[in-house]
Amino acid sequence: MNRVQDPLIVDRSLKKFTLAFFHYNRCHSTRFIMAVATHKSFPSWAFLSLAANVLLVATVVLLIARYGRSPSPSQIKISPIASPMSSAEEAAALATKLKSRQQLTYSQWVDLLGHEAKAVAKNKPDRLTILAGDSLSLWFPSELLPSDRTWLNQSISGETSTGLLKRLNLLKDTEPQAVFVMIGINDLTKGSSDQEVLDTYRQIIDQLKQAHPKSKLVVQSILPHSANPDASLENRQQILDTSNERIHTLNQAIETIAKESGVSYLNLQPLFADSEGYLRSELTTDGLHLNRQGYLVWRSAIQTFSQLMLSQPAEKPQTLSN
Repeated sequence: MNRVQDPLIVDRSLKKFTLAFFHYNRCHSTRFIMAVATHKSFPSWAFLSLAANVLLVATVVLLIARYGRSPSPSQIKISPIASPMSSAEEAAALATKLKSRQQLTYSQWVDLLGHEAKAVAKNKPDRLTILAGDSLSLWFPSELLPSDRTWLNQSISGETSTGLLKRLNLLKDTEPQAVFVMIGINDLTKGSSDQEVLDTYRQIIDQLKQAHPKSKLVVQSILPHSANPDASLENRQQILDTSNERIHTLNQAIETIAKESGVSYLNLQPLFADSEGYLRSELTTDGLHLNRQGYLVWRSAIQTFSQLMLSQPAEKPQTLSN
């Protein structure tokens, strides 16, 4: 599998600032950690998480401030798209994709992903990283995924935590460096209880740890939805019935499970939620799925997390949150 080339071209000043900020935080965080690591009240991993969080927020703020709600072609150059799409155009493009993919049954989807996993297991690419989840992960533009990794997307539109658990065996022969999991919103809209979702999360984590003991497992928070999801969404009412307060509470429980299991937790909610806890309107096509700018924010979070967390020994659970 070929590595995805990174077509994102950012302004030089942003690049220089981000690199300098990263270097400054890493150097000074290391010195600070060495100074307090022997003190029982100040675990070193906690300060590393704090430093990573500062960098993540700064990077995302810069991206949003730089590109605004309607990035121009001179600011973002992404091939093969010549110019950025409007929200309406993005929603229409997403609807077209979804319609074409709906021709596949769930079992056909699983078979397709199984063949892809076998091909990757045979080729053994460097720095293999797996995305596992539902439509949010499935439609992550491949050209926006960090290019320093080889990505295998094992996501299915409409997937639930139970469905993901049942097909984890497809990955048994792969040797990923990291696995990023985001799952749960479809469970909630289909009537599952919080406890059922949490029980399945524990099983997913346990199975991945057992099958891939050398891999870094990163559990990501469930994203909120907007205050007024698009009327075209078939499950619009179920989405509205699932409050963002419930999603926030569930995310806190998922974070606890991740810490108890000794795996990493990436809290995306502060980056995607507005002051009232709803999905920010400038990051979504329909109130649930993400637009290109939304994926840019997610990309920044994954890239920063990978640089600062995945390179560290996994002796303690690692959390990046706001």
